[in-house]
Amino acid sequence: MGGSIEQGLAYGVLALGVYLTFRVLQFADLTVDGTFPLGAAVAAVLIVGGTSPVTAVAVAFLAGAAAGAVTGFMHTKMRIAGLLASILTMTALYSVNLRIMGRPNVPLLRQPTIFTMLAERGFDHPLQALVVFGVLALLVKLSIDWFLSTHLGLAVRATGDNPVMIRSLGVNTDSMIILGLAFSNGLVALAGAMIAQYQGYADVGMGLGTIITGLASVILGNALIKPATVFRGTLGALLGAVLYRLAIYFALSAGFAPTDLRIVTAGIVVLALAGPAIKERLAGRKAPTDEELDAIARASGVVPLGARPEQAGKEGM
Repeated sequence: MGGSIEQGLAYGVLALGVYLTFRVLQFADLTVDGTFPLGAAVAAVLIVGGTSPVTAVAVAFLAGAAAGAVTGFMHTKMRIAGLLASILTMTALYSVNLRIMGRPNVPLLRQPTIFTMLAERGFDHPLQALVVFGVLALLVKLSIDWFLSTHLGLAVRATGDNPVMIRSLGVNTDSMIILGLAFSNGLVALAGAMIAQYQGYADVGMGLGTIITGLASVILGNALIKPATVFRGTLGALLGAVLYRLAIYFALSAGFAPTDLRIVTAGIVVLALAGPAIKERLAGRKAPTDEELDAIARASGVVPLGARPEQAGKEGM
């Protein structure tokens, strides 16, 4: 279970990136399926080439941001539908990732990583990965909270909420969309770079279903924590990522095959999306109270059961 929490925090960074596009920009972005392995590929190749793991992660973030900016450019400047633009970028990134790695898989088992660097400096503890991903997720969350509270961040939020209004105030919404997509995909690539070092390899197919993982985390977290504020929204995304990985862990423990995980994921997303509607229907079927029945009876001119004769006479008058 400890490994599931570690992975949940690691994928929490990815979920925060998806939160920016899905909740803040109201943009259905499938680019993340390509930027996640892009971050892993860039970091792995740089590390194998002798670059510092920290520098490799930073470059991976920039590579992901560039890919997100391409999607934003196609959507805003070329007037390509957002979903289609993200699919085109995602498709192109598959070839880009293969070109970067030169092969489908790049192992990192005997290469220096952030985790081996910490171990060499004395922090070789069973909870090392948990602490690293926990601190990273917290820093990313606080960074997003701060950014979205600045004037620039408020403009990005307004672009997602009411683009017509914010455009009338002189804000370039095209730039805000490109900025938001770049920031989001940069975080997703950063998560890919960290997870590649954690797992010990980068694989061209590791981005398959990334958007579903991110959406499941965001939707599940926001179903539990109402995203009334940015702080609560980002907290919900992190919590949802951890709960999602725990749900996968319990599904495997219950006897589900690894090939069934897509079904489990789809079920989690459906339940999280349909949860409010189901809750509303159940609340609508709740039996009325005695006071509500009395009010209905009086409104229809019927004397409520149990009323005293003199009370009934007064009501009749």
